[in-house]
Formats: sequence, C-alpha cells, structure tokens
Amino acid sequence: MKRIALEEHFLAPGFEQYWLKTVEDVDPALYGKVLTRLNDFGEERLAAMETSGIAIAVLSLAGPGVQIERDVATATRKAREANDFLARQIATAPDRYRGFAHLAVQDAKAAADELERCVRELKFSGAMINGHTNGLYLDDPSTYPLWERAEALGVPLYLHPADPVSPMPALDGYRGLKRATWEWTVETGTHALRIVFSGLFDRFPKAKLALGHLGETLPYQLWRFDSRARLYGVKLKKKPSDYIRENIVVTTSGMFSFEPIDCALKALGRKNVMYSADYPFENPAEAGAFLDELPLDSAVIDDIAWNNAARLLRIGARS
Repeated sequence: MKRIALEEHFLAPGFEQYWLKTVEDVDPALYGKVLTRLNDFGEERLAAMETSGIAIAVLSLAGPGVQIERDVATATRKAREANDFLARQIATAPDRYRGFAHLAVQDAKAAADELERCVRELKFSGAMINGHTNGLYLDDPSTYPLWERAEALGVPLYLHPADPVSPMPALDGYRGLKRATWEWTVETGTHALRIVFSGLFDRFPKAKLALGHLGETLPYQLWRFDSRARLYGVKLKKKPSDYIRENIVVTTSGMFSFEPIDCALKALGRKNVMYSADYPFENPAEAGAFLDELPLDSAVIDDIAWNNAARLLRIGARS
C-alpha cells in the first residue's frame, strides 16, 4: 500500500541550535542518531520510507526553528534559507519528496509572501508552524495576512507542537510528563482551540489547519466544546465542533493505536484523517505496521493512506 506522509522532519544547516532547545535533556547517543537522520536525504531516509510504506514524504523543518528567533530580520532570512535548502533536497528525489514551508510569523505579511513563493515557485504543499512564535499564537489578528494568503492559495497550515511560553507548574517534579508525553499536547490543543474560539474560521472559512497526533485530543472533546461554548456565550457563527470538522484535518503522527484513530474517524469523518510516521522521532516500521493492521474497511484505509492527503495537497493518483 503506497502512502503519503505529512509530518516527516529534516534539519537545515544553521538550525541545530534552535532544535537543541527541545532535546537538551536527551541521551547524547540518541541525540546523535536522530541528528544524523534529520540531516540525511538519501539512502537511510528512503529506506525508512520503504519500511513504513511511504511513497511520498512531505518534509518539514524540525522545530522550533525561527519561531524562537527574536530578531525579525534574522528570522525572515533564515526561514527563506531553510526553504531554499529544502527545495534543493526535494530536487534530488522529486518523485518521493514534497515540502512544507518554514515561516517567520514575526512578520506575517513577509511570511505570507514567503508562503506564496514556496507554493508557486518551489511547489511546496503548504507550511508547518512550530507552535507559538515567541508567545504569538495564530489566532492573533497580526497573523491574518498569513491566513488570508494560505486560504487564497488553498494550502494548509500544519501546527506542530512546541514548548509552552512558560513551564506548566502542574508538571513540576514529573519529567516524564514533559514535552511529547503530555505538555505538548496541552499546548498544541490549546493553540488550536484559540484559533477555533477566536472566530478565525468565520473570517477565513476555507482555511485549513492540520494537527498531528490524531488531533491533540480534540476529537474526544467535541461535545464538551459545544456545550461550554453555549454556557459561556461564545459568539461564533457555528458550533466549535463544526469548525473542527470542517477546517481541521489530523494525521497519525506519533499516535499508533486503534482507539484514538477510531475516535478521530467517528468524530471528524474519514475524509479528515491522514497518515504520518513522524520520522525520525518515531519508528517507521511501527508506523507502517499500525496502518497495515487496522481493522477497518479497505476504502477507509485508502483514504487515510493516500486519498485525503492527495486531495488536500493536490497530489496526483498513485502510480
């Protein structure tokens, strides 16, 4: 079964120090292995794709990247450099690789222009935003130029987890709950809900937001969001669950279990769930076996594996 994977990471030259912020407490031996894989675009990455059944990998810069850069001009310049670097790597295997743009949201107008350049000139499939940008979330009105351009171009913005603005006091003393275990889910799910509850999708009704990890627990909570939006008098044109179903798509990255994908399919609909392996942070063989073994109708599997992503990203039929 050939698959499109939407959250597969790389690292560009000059970005290691940004990435180091999220792995500073990782075992040095493991850090070295992951770093090698992030920098590889040849045999090792392609072999991992084969292990996971991936025909096309949409590559994105491992975060946080310029989302934590304080100097706006530097952030804008380095984002463009990362995108040009990725375009050169895609050209080495154009039938296997696609790209998500890296954007400096510090200047949303410049980010919108860079997104358009990446889509029109570099043929990228959208953009990945690595969480908040120095505390600026994507519901902020200053980001509207980026949303407007993404909507006009018909490409998604993929929201990737990031460290919260400040550590969560409730996690003090529990290192095992930090970052990918729970902290990032809370942070990213909250970021997505800010976008929904702000009314941004009333302003940009055709905009698409992508979330990994099968929706950062949002599919499980739809009834609760609607119920409490009514209770607190949230003024939106639709129910929160309507926006989550109509404007948000999710991928399997880092979530290889039947129960959450079953919930996502039932809550969001089969057209809104797509495949990802989250390479090199997850085991590609495990990711591939997970999809192979799902007890679902073959037509549903085809939608998850290929059809939904091909439609969203305008990728042709399987060859």
